[in-house]
Amino acid sequence: MEQQPIRVLQVLTIMNLGGAETMIMNYYRHVDRTKIQFDFLLHREERGFFDDEIESLGGKIYRMPPIAPQNYFKYKKKLNAFFDKYPNYTIVHSHLNALSSIILGVAKNKNVSTRIAHSHLAVEATVLQNIFKKNTDIKATIKDTIQSLIRQKVKKVATHYFACGEKAGDWLYGKNNKQNVTVINNAIDASLFTYNQVKSQHIKKALNLTGKKVIGHVGRFNEQKNHFFLLKIFYEVYKHNNNCVLVLVGDGNLKPKIEKEVANLGIQKNVYFLGLRKDIPQILQSFDLFLFPSLYEGLPVTAVEAQASGLKIITSTTVTKEVNITGLVTYVSLETPETEWANIVIKSLNYEREDTLNKIKTGGYDIYENAKNLQNFYLKENQNVRN
Repeated sequence: MEQQPIRVLQVLTIMNLGGAETMIMNYYRHVDRTKIQFDFLLHREERGFFDDEIESLGGKIYRMPPIAPQNYFKYKKKLNAFFDKYPNYTIVHSHLNALSSIILGVAKNKNVSTRIAHSHLAVEATVLQNIFKKNTDIKATIKDTIQSLIRQKVKKVATHYFACGEKAGDWLYGKNNKQNVTVINNAIDASLFTYNQVKSQHIKKALNLTGKKVIGHVGRFNEQKNHFFLLKIFYEVYKHNNNCVLVLVGDGNLKPKIEKEVANLGIQKNVYFLGLRKDIPQILQSFDLFLFPSLYEGLPVTAVEAQASGLKIITSTTVTKEVNITGLVTYVSLETPETEWANIVIKSLNYEREDTLNKIKTGGYDIYENAKNLQNFYLKENQNVRN
């Protein structure tokens, strides 16, 4: 009888185009699916960006209600019922940061032997205070505060501590736990992103950006990505050079407010909203610089992709230094005024784009080797169960 693949349960909120979701899809595409198959336990009823692809690759999708304080006990009851119905999962890999404690707690009670918590965040206390002051997305702020308050519980129920980088590991598991944390790089298929001047000109033409200096950003329209400050920076750049344009890729609940702010600043003709895109490697070819003033991150996969495309990145000091794989990243404090950020952007716009493929590979961020390592980990864990 043909050996069936080991089915690993990946736990996320919704499979839309975010950092953790993009990362897990990169791994999913590159593991040997005759040996390892990913299934997904998601927390939204609506279908996500990657759902069709998951099913085409042979993955199953299960749905749970959102995790919220008001339905906590009802949720746990449903989760218990899920593990009773599907007792064959021996590996549960949860990407819900601090909320993984809920999933893995139930999995532990159901004797799931391998329970992986995976940290994709590093929320700093000072950042949370600033968000509360601004209060543009109170729902997201409360969610991040809950994450920070309950993170200590994860260590008690997980058998393995994974993180996208050292900073994210310190945040979820504590600095005194470094030796127990495995960093799983937010690896990419770097060859897809390699800069090509002819391709770049072609894509600029298709997007009506020929002759423009393109400052780009890829990310959800939420509090974390700091779009309002990004607009302030771009407005200062625009006042200096109105041939510059800002291209925003993504979607999210703050998008209407951000569109309104663009109109208030009178820069509608210079700001392009491209929505969710499947062609990120191509879009990055059209950028001249990547601007990323996030309030907090784990280790952003978009910054790895931008470097693989040979782009200079101007980012906030809240982003981990680990992401500077190529030397193309400049860090600026969020305390620095937007005028100074704009000066740095302007000075950074003219440079020779390079082929960074080897730097990405030697830095450990190419997907092929990383997918093999994760696959071997899953196989070994499954072997441990069988023995």
